Amino acid sequence: MSTTPESPVLLAPREVGTVIVTGGSSGLGAAVVEAVLAAGGRAGVLDRAKPARPDVPYVEVDLSASAAAAQAVEELVQQLGEPTAVVTAAGTDACGRLVDIDPETWEKVVRVNLFGTVAVVRAAVPYLEKVRGTVVTVASTLALRGMSDATAYSASKFAVRGFSHALAAELAGSVGVTCLIPGGMRTAFFDGRTEQYKPGPDADLNDPRATAGAVLAALTQPVGSEIREMLVMASGESSWP
Repeated sequence: MSTTPESPVLLAPREVGTVIVTGGSSGLGAAVVEAVLAAGGRAGVLDRAKPARPDVPYVEVDLSASAAAAQAVEELVQQLGEPTAVVTAAGTDACGRLVDIDPETWEKVVRVNLFGTVAVVRAAVPYLEKVRGTVVTVASTLALRGMSDATAYSASKFAVRGFSHALAAELAGSVGVTCLIPGGMRTAFFDGRTEQYKPGPDADLNDPRATAGAVLAALTQPVGSEIREMLVMASGESSWP
């Protein structure tokens, strides 16, 4: 008697849902917003600048101020509805030797990149726990190894990665946590720097839309499955390994 193997049962991906995106008015954040909308989800933005799309709910906020960041989450929820996911794409940098950077400038990098991330996630967790939602934090390849003249950025991104690991353990089974580690992208992030801190003319930088696609994969994992960490970069990226 012959038997036919049963077809594997594929777990259905979850819907993208309602996503709060920090830094969603430009760069990777804007690409994430577009990816979420294209996939049938809803997106709202926390940023200092308005999104290019007037139909995207938005709250202006300086994410270096933790109390303001938390309040902005609540204001955005009033416009957008309760989130099923948060993507913390906002980030800033201060290039130069440690002794040459004004302490306030150095510390603001940490406040935006780390404290802003923490404040937004903290405010969103009660909503995410209702639906077993997802947090995607954004670190960097400079969260894997340090680089000269990038002490503030490296310190903040190492911390974001450590925060993400601890948060994943803390929220296991109630909220999914993914730490995205992107390489350099073709965005305005490098604008305004002196030439020595800009990518060279031959630098291989990723399209932010490709990185946003990886974020979408994390957001649509079936309930009970998580991508805990993602390293995403252009094929010729030099910052890893």
